[in-house]
Amino acid sequence: MHFDLTEGQTPENLTLTRGGNAYVTFAKARQIAEVSPSGAIRILATLPEPADGGVHTPVLGFPLTVGITRTQDGTLYFLYATGTADLTGVWRMRPGGTPQRIAALPADGLPNGLALDPRTNTLYVTDSVLGTIWSVPAAGGTPTAWSTAPELAATGFLGANGLKIHNGAVWATNLDQGTILRIPVLADGRAGAVQTRATGLAGIDDFAFTGRGNQILAALNGPSEVALVQPDGTHSIVLTPADGLQNPTSIALHGDTVYVMSAAYVTAKDPNLLLAHLNR
Repeated sequence: MHFDLTEGQTPENLTLTRGGNAYVTFAKARQIAEVSPSGAIRILATLPEPADGGVHTPVLGFPLTVGITRTQDGTLYFLYATGTADLTGVWRMRPGGTPQRIAALPADGLPNGLALDPRTNTLYVTDSVLGTIWSVPAAGGTPTAWSTAPELAATGFLGANGLKIHNGAVWATNLDQGTILRIPVLADGRAGAVQTRATGLAGIDDFAFTGRGNQILAALNGPSEVALVQPDGTHSIVLTPADGLQNPTSIALHGDTVYVMSAAYVTAKDPNLLLAHLNR
């Protein structure tokens, strides 16, 4: 399906329900939306515009809704980056409710990827500017700099980006460095040593595990491609601009159906949701 660029419908991240509905952040519109399997779009919330219009949002210069995740009871958690101390951080919206910020994050950072560890009820957040992974209690409160490893740092544009919890570890991508990283969660909750699991993935954004061990599908934003990354770190390109990709930002799986969101940040045409079949 196709989104409306003139309305700021640049899909940055998504989370799926068991029924295949997608909850999406429209970055430039500052919105949270629900997209049905038939393609119907329902705007759930528009976040407040910062007083300065968001011009001080690091690197990008506009306010944007970013990572999103959902709990089984329908509660949505999502990130908002504005460059202002009053709005930047982790937000929560319960079913039928209104958004509220539950944790402030540094205004000079860019919170980007978000994942929830249901075992500990802890949210993890990548900061693409500060090169940090934050941990935040799902109930809200003060964030902790869980990891500031050099592997998370930016080298010119954006560093730590996509984020997932998988088999007792936090997995993250680094857009500038083109890497996929695994950081074990130690018994006391601290971060273990960073393991680089894949390299050479230029412009990597968010990603998803396919359900086959550590096999990954990764969105490569700049080249408008999707890579299938094997557990040994090798990869192959499985979707390209010829399939309709326009700067893909995020991927999710519903059974054997792959959802790929394209925001068209650079191509500036046809932000869309592409569905593909995963051949297992």
